[in-house]
Amino acid sequence: MSHGELPGPGPGERTHPDGRRNSQGIRIDPEAEAERSAERAVLSALVTHEPGVLAEISGLFSRRQFNIESLTVGPTVDGSLARMTIVIEEPRPGIDQAKKQLEKRIPVISVRELDGSAVQRELVIVKVNGDNPDQVNAITDMYDGQTLDAGPRTVTVEITGDQQKIDDAVDAYRQFGIRELVRTGYAALARGEAPTAQVSEPNQAPTEAQVATEEVTDD
Repeated sequence: MSHGELPGPGPGERTHPDGRRNSQGIRIDPEAEAERSAERAVLSALVTHEPGVLAEISGLFSRRQFNIESLTVGPTVDGSLARMTIVIEEPRPGIDQAKKQLEKRIPVISVRELDGSAVQRELVIVKVNGDNPDQVNAITDMYDGQTLDAGPRTVTVEITGDQQKIDDAVDAYRQFGIRELVRTGYAALARGEAPTAQVSEPNQAPTEAQVATEEVTDD
């Protein structure tokens, strides 16, 4: 240590505490946050359709330690845009922070939290033992599913619906012995004429709010 230097590690050698921080940069106490009741929220984000967007958004959520239940992304009617549906389970402050962090990303055009009335669907593909194909088919019919593959040893089926329907169907198939399954995660849109995103997409009629804004601008 030379004259005038303080003891201790240099700036690049100092350790930094892990964990999430609030908008003021104050570390969030995990134990205190766990005491708050978590909510399930469905976030719909309209993003530019370009390489690296999914990695950027998933990396953001990973760094902030948000509890992601599912994350799906796919194209829209506009080839330059993609819609990302993110289901998270967090206390309300965490949900609000997730929306704010998403809105700061350059590829993100619009973010909206969908309410319980939104149209939400998930798909599951289940492969079960084929010892009782008639009983498997009965369960598939009960949940409005479809048989994708049937062989002497396995039957593979597809079910589409909300989370409760998917969970119930998977539980029903367990009696036959589930070999494999895959779930897509949620895709969701606002119900009725309410726009899922706050911008117009091609072939989408403008909302009353957008028309009013245009009229004011013209004046």
